Amino acid sequence: MSNGPAYKRLNKDDAVVLLVDHQTGLISLVQDFSPNEFKNNVLALADIATFFKLPTILTTSFESGPNGPIVPELKAQFPDAPYIARPGQINAWDNEDFVKAIKATGRKQLIIAGVVTDVCVTFPTLSALAEGFDVFVVTDASGTFNETVQQAAWARMTAAGAQLLNWFSVACELQGDWRNDMEGLANLLSQRIPNYRNLINSYTAQTAR
Repeated sequence: MSNGPAYKRLNKDDAVVLLVDHQTGLISLVQDFSPNEFKNNVLALADIATFFKLPTILTTSFESGPNGPIVPELKAQFPDAPYIARPGQINAWDNEDFVKAIKATGRKQLIIAGVVTDVCVTFPTLSALAEGFDVFVVTDASGTFNETVQQAAWARMTAAGAQLLNWFSVACELQGDWRNDMEGLANLLSQRIPNYRNLINSYTAQTAR
């Protein structure tokens, strides 16, 4: 018998998405993914939040400084979402409005991604875990200076109890069963993964015969 932690599955009825500091200035620091790959991953996570109707909270840090404003695509996709422009707090959890917005959802599973991984993701992740939340870190929608920093941040968060997932596994775990709107999810995946689009096109051609 395994003595490891129990498997905690993502539940679309108990999850909230936190997009932390995806800002025009900060994104220039991301070197562990290519610019196009990283943008695709972040927008894929945004698509997942929209598809599964997950509450989504946006936050930025010190917009008036070099960090810059939030990337426009995220603001456009979630025009009515809580938007917490932190005046200076580095750890988003130190901002009372951010924590209030999370707790107002009544949800306990936090799906988090941000820039940079070792600070803007790690600090609120550790803080949320300390308060009893389950935290799921979306590794490929979070970026930092290099892979060494990335791995250290991942290790620190997992040691504290966070789960690491990529955006594709987030989508699949929330879906649970392909019979739950297979066409909708397949279309989402096809928009973000070219090889998956090829798979769907092949399937469509075969079933049309």
